[in-house]
Amino acid sequence: MTILDKIITDKRRETALKQSLIPVKQLESSVLFERKTASLSQDLRDSKTGIIAEHKRRSPSKDTINTSFSVEEVVTGYQNAGVCGISVLTDGKYFGGSTDDLLLARASVNIPLLRKEFIISEYQILEAKALGADCILLIAAVLSREQIRQFSSFARNLGLETLLEVHNLEELEKSMLPGIAMIGVNNRNLKTFEVNLDNSKTLSSHIPDEFIKVSESGISTPEAIHELKKYGYNGFLIGENFMKTSNPGQNAAAFIAQIEALQH
Repeated sequence: MTILDKIITDKRRETALKQSLIPVKQLESSVLFERKTASLSQDLRDSKTGIIAEHKRRSPSKDTINTSFSVEEVVTGYQNAGVCGISVLTDGKYFGGSTDDLLLARASVNIPLLRKEFIISEYQILEAKALGADCILLIAAVLSREQIRQFSSFARNLGLETLLEVHNLEELEKSMLPGIAMIGVNNRNLKTFEVNLDNSKTLSSHIPDEFIKVSESGISTPEAIHELKKYGYNGFLIGENFMKTSNPGQNAAAFIAQIEALQH
């Protein structure tokens, strides 16, 4: 059993438990459920740098990354740095996140928020909306084509955008469905956790222009972004590179300034 299999098994149990404790009606009556969402895909399209910065305390591959900052400090730092959006991990067991992190992030910033989660049911999408997210992540490796179609359509009806994450051509081919705003290519192999930016380059030519292309994982230099832009990427999801520093927001600001300098 891979780490991804374990995560999904645990996620099914966790979601069933939550659903038994917090009914759908309660989620739908949340104050944030009526909030008008912002478009991450449009912000990425309009941006010259395209950074989606991530709040991430730990991961299965790296264990603890950074637990010394509050969510508010991190996300306000990111917003001040000029990022397009913020990804907030809400998985507790493997990434040290929580749904409270997303609520606190929403209370602290007004830019688009992506709920980074292992989504396996419509309940989690309703929950994302109730927590103030603008966008959800769907992972092709754990979903069928029909589930991708169903979940992305369900999200769209709630006003949420979808970032669909793929790792290889097979996943990409089952995922290119109308209504999905963004396709993210994860440079990390979820089975081995090895990272290779060539994954984004190889798959770029197979992604139609109607989708915003996002490169995820292992991006640590402005030069890498400059290079990936040549392959049509508008978005770059970066977590660990910022989170492992003593000031994620300042680090993101310096990184963005370097990208801008490379473009001149």
